[in-house]
Amino acid sequence: MTVRTMVIEEHGGPEKFKMVEAELGQPGPGQVMIRHKAVGLNFIDVYQRTGLYPMSLPHALGMEAAGIIEAVGEGVTHLKTGDRAAYAATPPGAYCDARVMPAAQVCPLPDAISFEEGAAMMLKGLTTHYLFRRTTPILPGDTVLFHAAAGGVGLIACQWARSESIRLIGTAGTDEKCQLALDHGASECINYRKEDWAARVKDLTGGVGVDVVMDAVGADTFEGSLDCLKPLGMMISFGNASGAVPPFSVGLLAQKGSLKITRPTLFTHIADGPTCQQMASELFEKVVAGDVKIRIDQRFPLQDVAEAHRALEARQTTGSTILTL
Repeated sequence: MTVRTMVIEEHGGPEKFKMVEAELGQPGPGQVMIRHKAVGLNFIDVYQRTGLYPMSLPHALGMEAAGIIEAVGEGVTHLKTGDRAAYAATPPGAYCDARVMPAAQVCPLPDAISFEEGAAMMLKGLTTHYLFRRTTPILPGDTVLFHAAAGGVGLIACQWARSESIRLIGTAGTDEKCQLALDHGASECINYRKEDWAARVKDLTGGVGVDVVMDAVGADTFEGSLDCLKPLGMMISFGNASGAVPPFSVGLLAQKGSLKITRPTLFTHIADGPTCQQMASELFEKVVAGDVKIRIDQRFPLQDVAEAHRALEARQTTGSTILTL
């Protein structure tokens, strides 16, 4: 079988993408072959393309997709030929028609969830899962500050918080994006281009601060995020959309109220196959129940992935973006 794959041969801008065609072999032990119906786009793809997250080259990019299992290797028991499936997984390589890959993180996709939704939700939805369920205890009535609340992870997080009676204060860069976050369950949303968002968070919490900050923006929001936490609060820094957080003195956490900080990645959480399958099952339950709806606002053909990256980096996107095949 000959398949198209979008690869980079050197780090750089979106123009570095190149389409190649290659023969696809059969899956070995512990592997599956999946033919993609839709592919997800995420900021981690940008980090890998630019070299912020270095990788050996040439390499295909893409971390999530959904499709149909076409073959299974020896030892794979949770999937069979013909199954609908979706995944977020390493190594990168989802920007393609079909691939052979490790089966442990490939999850059976319920019939009630479309392939496009599956491709748009795995990395972002599983990220939301670990943020709310596996990083620090978050109880009904607690308050969370979430940056980029109108993005792909953000809109899922707004709905997740609402479904569990958690107050989510979002930030976004336009009034329209703020309204989108509110429509999806944010309790409040601050336009950071119009207001001092850190001061506004303190005002909204009666000067107390929030229990948890979930920050994928990085350098631009890091210090302000720390200032928004109540004493003993938890800072979850899980992305670098504005650049990496610069080095800081750990003593700063003591000065600002014995704060806690963590820098998790999804792929640590889903490295264990059974854990990944359980997390996906809980995510699918939220979606099938209607607690979380997956919003797809941008679609690009696979061959136009460079344009998709440009839109993502320019903050021109809302919700999720997928590549179609």
